[in-house]
Amino acid sequence: MTAPGAERRGATDRILRTFGVFTSAGYLFYLLLLLPSIISQAGRFDVWWTPAAAVAVFGSGFAFGLSSLLPDTRCLRIGGGVAAIVFLIAVGTGMWAWTGPDLTDPQGVWLSTFPGVASLAAVAAWRPVFAFAHMIVACVGVQVFNFLARDPATTSPLVPDIAFAIMFCTLFVGAAVMALRTGRVLDSTLDATHAAAAAAAASRARTVERARFDALIHDGVMSTLLVASRQGTTPSLSGQAAQTLQQLDALRAGPGPDDRFGAADVLTHLRTAAGSVDDGVEVQVRRAPGAEAFTMPADAARAIGAALAEALRNSVRHAGPGARRSVTTSVGASRLTVEVADTGRGFDPRTVPAHRLGLAVSIKGRMRQHPGCAARIDSRPGAGTRVHLTWDAS
Repeated sequence: MTAPGAERRGATDRILRTFGVFTSAGYLFYLLLLLPSIISQAGRFDVWWTPAAAVAVFGSGFAFGLSSLLPDTRCLRIGGGVAAIVFLIAVGTGMWAWTGPDLTDPQGVWLSTFPGVASLAAVAAWRPVFAFAHMIVACVGVQVFNFLARDPATTSPLVPDIAFAIMFCTLFVGAAVMALRTGRVLDSTLDATHAAAAAAAASRARTVERARFDALIHDGVMSTLLVASRQGTTPSLSGQAAQTLQQLDALRAGPGPDDRFGAADVLTHLRTAAGSVDDGVEVQVRRAPGAEAFTMPADAARAIGAALAEALRNSVRHAGPGARRSVTTSVGASRLTVEVADTGRGFDPRTVPAHRLGLAVSIKGRMRQHPGCAARIDSRPGAGTRVHLTWDAS
């Protein structure tokens, strides 16, 4: 269960995983492209450096891509950071391990071909300012390496080479940073939208509670006063007044963490919730053996009532004209089941857009917040809709 207020990172995580696959593919492409250069330049370094650098640089890039398959994106970020750092280490140790002779190939040292790919891995791992810093250090490092390793007769000016490398890599690193920022903005917007929908659902739950209070005033207080004015003090009036006072005391005290509803209280609450949306819908009740001893947490009962109201509200809005609605409640010794059904046009739950939050927040999300509660939605186009709400003590 996602804790209330927990930050969602769905869009950001999807973009990060795409970066992992894309960057790993870039490492593979450059390995195949540069393999002849890696082999031909191996004799210009200390014997240990080329195999160690090639395995570390490309291996860390492939590991970064493989980490995108893991469920936890923290591994992906760690893999990106490792790949970015390994590239810089390879550049630094390459200058130290260089033995010559000078290169006459205008392409230069093989590491100088793809500093931007390593910086893409840095984007996935670090904040943008550090990713751009990595890109600048990597571009300066490989161009200085090239400048020192090339034959002076074929080398090009150092500063223009550095400037070109930085400008070229900035296009890709900047695009990656903006893509991740877009994902974070989308996640933040979804968080705010879910919070607004949850607040609206809570407001509707308070409306149901006010209706319950109004019903108590009418059925308890006013009827007691009416009987008193007509019949005077009688034993039945005293009992009715005492019961009404107990109910008022319970309302005044408010729900406690251990408050529980009996079967009668739950059914009253569900009827009130259904009637607040569609006063023509009939709530059918089925009692299994042991239902007379049934109790459940008050918060869970209110959650089911609010989800029931939202299911009816969705049916009224979307089922179409002429659709018939029904609510069936089954109460057992330790289980409550509520089914909200209609004969409307139906829909495919898999095609509900992400911004439609009635199902995600007001029904499924609310039910997930309470132990023992669950929600399931069965629907097909043209076959109506059934919303199943359950609470199970086990």
